[in-house]
Amino acid sequence: MFLLLLSLIFAGVPVAFALGGTAVFFGILGIHCGFFAMDYLGLFPERLFGIMSNQVLLAVPYFIFMGTLLQRSRLAEDLLRTIGMLFGPIRGGLALAVIFVGTLLAAATGVVGASVVAMGAISLPVMLRYGYDKRLATGVVCASGTLGQIVPPSIVLVVLADQMGQSVGAMFKGAVLPGLLLVALFTLYVLILSWVKPGAAPAMPMAERPKDRGELLSQTMRVMMPPLILILVVLGSIFMGIATPTEAGALGSVGAMFLAGLHGRLTRKAMGSTMKETMRLTTMVLFLLVGATAFTLVFRGLDGDLHVRSMLLDLPGGRVGLLVATNLAVFVLGFFIDFFEIAFILLPLLVPAAQALGIEGDEMVWFGVMIAMNLQTSFLTPPFGFSLFYLRGVAPKDLPTSTIYRGVIPFIILQLIALAAVIAFPGLVTGLL
Repeated sequence: MFLLLLSLIFAGVPVAFALGGTAVFFGILGIHCGFFAMDYLGLFPERLFGIMSNQVLLAVPYFIFMGTLLQRSRLAEDLLRTIGMLFGPIRGGLALAVIFVGTLLAAATGVVGASVVAMGAISLPVMLRYGYDKRLATGVVCASGTLGQIVPPSIVLVVLADQMGQSVGAMFKGAVLPGLLLVALFTLYVLILSWVKPGAAPAMPMAERPKDRGELLSQTMRVMMPPLILILVVLGSIFMGIATPTEAGALGSVGAMFLAGLHGRLTRKAMGSTMKETMRLTTMVLFLLVGATAFTLVFRGLDGDLHVRSMLLDLPGGRVGLLVATNLAVFVLGFFIDFFEIAFILLPLLVPAAQALGIEGDEMVWFGVMIAMNLQTSFLTPPFGFSLFYLRGVAPKDLPTSTIYRGVIPFIILQLIALAAVIAFPGLVTGLL
């Protein structure tokens, strides 16, 4: 089944239809060979009804809508410009501004593509114009844009929580410290590099620095405060138990419309494109989930889950062996397929084995955050990292793709350091639960 699935995916068949087509083919084969009766496939409509009545998944379109509207209403541009002017006079300041804004966008949107495209289109030309090393400029944009994978409220964490049977709020809390650790590592790297190689990250030229620092600081606060308040309201309501993730997502969507209206940008065009993008991404997620449900049902009917579980439990090293196999599988698959597909295909096979090895409760949240960190690393890794393609689409034409690839290598190393820290010190995740 997996060989056929991967063959269809590499042949260019959309993953949702590759999953469904593989399920149909092996479902017919399973009935013909006597693995199960026709009645077994009657469980499929029941599982679809379970998807339709799943309140957790309703948070996905809300967070997509909130993030897309904030990007389409150009609030991300305002943040980048004002914070870039604030940090610009210090060495490496523009790169630090990109990291800071990337963190804010991650917490406000949770959509990786939107963050990378916004920062690549706005910040990259400015950094290159001021003489930044091309590898540093491209690497910091790619890496900061992927923070939306791990910094709450991340759509990745919502999907992982649903597939693992965990609380979305617990997954969000568990991801806070690992996300901040990544931000700290990125910041430290830029500071050290700008000190060791001043020419790689020069300060903004004197002629272009703002004359009135007080006015600039005031303007920065005006631009920063509304998104910060929105983030605090959305995450605070979840962490304090006042609202479910779905309710908080709805609140965030209303807040995003309010912010766009406050800046006079709640236009029909912005709303239309936001709703279209929300519909497109949500439909993609649900089609994937339907296809994955059919695939999993047939896979289990053929006892595939028992074989995989047995194989994972028989790995040398017990829990350590499972962690190594899980991280390798997620890392490699992340080169080729999206995190939604990995969550829907791989997690139903990994979670039972993890539970059999005693990974339950808070440790299951740690297991999920570890997978999210790994997925974020694969988003950056050449040759197929999604973040690299997002940046390639908006980067100057004369900027070689090889430069983008080389630029992300230090940040991949930092991501792997953070991933190793999460694996070695589960308290980074469970400490806030």
